[in-house]
Amino acid sequence: QVQLVESGGGLVQPGGSLRLSCAASGFTLDYYAIGWFRQAPGKEREGVSCISSSDGSTYYADSVKGRFTISRDNAKNTVYLQMNSLKPEDTAVYYCAAVLDYYCSGPFMVSYFNDYWGQGTQVTVSS
Repeated sequence: QVQLVESGGGLVQPGGSLRLSCAASGFTLDYYAIGWFRQAPGKEREGVSCISSSDGSTYYADSVKGRFTISRDNAKNTVYLQMNSLKPEDTAVYYCAAVLDYYCSGPFMVSYFNDYWGQGTQVTVSS
C-alpha cells in the first residue's frame, strides 16, 4: 500500500521539543520533495517547512525559522521535523506531503504537493 504515515505528535509544555516522523511505504522518498504542513482549528493549512530531493535544500516559514529543523534519511525512507522551543501557537495537526520535481526555495502551497499526503498527527503545546 502506498502511503505516508506521520508520527511523533503529542502534548508538550511551552519551550519543549518534539520530533515528528514522516515514513513512506510502497514507494521511495528519494525523488520526492517533502513538505510539512500544519492546520490549526479554524485556520487554513499552511506550509511550515520543505526539503528538496535533489540537493536537500530546505525552506522554513518565518514563524518556525530557527526553532524547527527538517531532515531526511533516505535509507529509512523517512523525513523528520525536529521542533524545539515550542509555543502554544504551534498547536495544530501536522501533515507531511510528497511531490516529485519540486525545489524547496520559498513559500509553498498545499496545491504544490499533489502526490501523497499523510493522515496527520496532533501537536498540542500547553501548560
